[in-house]
Parts: sequence; C-alpha cells; structure tokens
Amino acid sequence: MLETAPTIESDSVRVRRELRPDDPAEIQRLHGAIYGREHGVNATFEDDVAEAVSSALAAGWPERGGLWAVEQGDRLAGTLALNEESPTVGRVRWFLLEPALRGQGLGRRLLDELIAEADDAGYELLLLDTFSELRTAARLYREHGFEVTAEREWTRWGPTLLLQRYERRRHVLPDSVDGRG
Repeated sequence: MLETAPTIESDSVRVRRELRPDDPAEIQRLHGAIYGREHGVNATFEDDVAEAVSSALAAGWPERGGLWAVEQGDRLAGTLALNEESPTVGRVRWFLLEPALRGQGLGRRLLDELIAEADDAGYELLLLDTFSELRTAARLYREHGFEVTAEREWTRWGPTLLLQRYERRRHVLPDSVDGRG
C-alpha cells in the first residue's frame, strides 16, 4: 500500500487511504473547480459527482473498493477511487490531481496500486467512464490495459464532450498453462 507520495513540490504531499467525514464534499468541490476551470463544465457536473459519491457510500464504499486521497498540507489535492460493483466487477472513479501535482509520476503510481488491489481482489473486469479531453489520463488507462468500448456525445455538463467507457479485463492463465496443472 502506498503510504506516502514522494516529494513533489514539498514534503507536505501524502496519500491516505481512509475516508474522512469531509471527503465526499471535498471530492465534489475539487472536481467541480478543476474541471470547471480546465474544461468548462457547469454546476451539473459537480452535482453528478456528488450523487455518484453518495451512491457509492450507500453501497459500502470505500470498504468495498478503496480510496486514495492525495493531500497537500491540510487540503485535498487529488483523488482516486475503486468501487466494487459486484464480486467480479470494479469501477475506477474520481481520478484527479491538481495541476501542480501532475507530470511527476504520482498518478501512475496511484493507478498501479489500484490495479494491483483490483487484481488481488479478483475483479475480472474494471470499468471507468471519462471524457476524451482527458488525454493524459487516457494514455495511463491504455498503458494499464484499458480499452475504449463505447463513446457518445454528452452536453449535460455544458460543453459538448465525448464520453468514453473504458474496460480492462484481468488476464488469468489457466492452470495447465502456468505450470500448476
């Protein structure tokens, strides 16, 4: 488990795994602020994030899945989550870092850890929904075995976006191939 991130801009950047009471509202705020500024999404986007977080909490997240909360000083500066949809299906959610924390390898390491935990948990399929403008994240997803399986235009959040569904299937060798059978 990743307990702390390396020094990015200061020694105050760390990753914690437990959910705190103010995290749901901070996840909503962070997504609304960053995606509003960078992609022009409206308040409906932030509302949809809040609804998704609330639904995940009601379904037992983060105990059924996981949370990676990136803190810089005393504030939330990024997130990544894994939600369990079923015993064999997980969903990657809320992958976001403030701009000053990007490009340093932190996002890659968070996603590496999430994938390892999902594989260890036995998830055969990982899903994630995003939009095409998030090109750096898309590159990371593809490097981790995700493939785009569906696309559609979306205007609910203001600008016209191309929503994308990514899927990653865990590859398991049969016993007879891996030498155990």
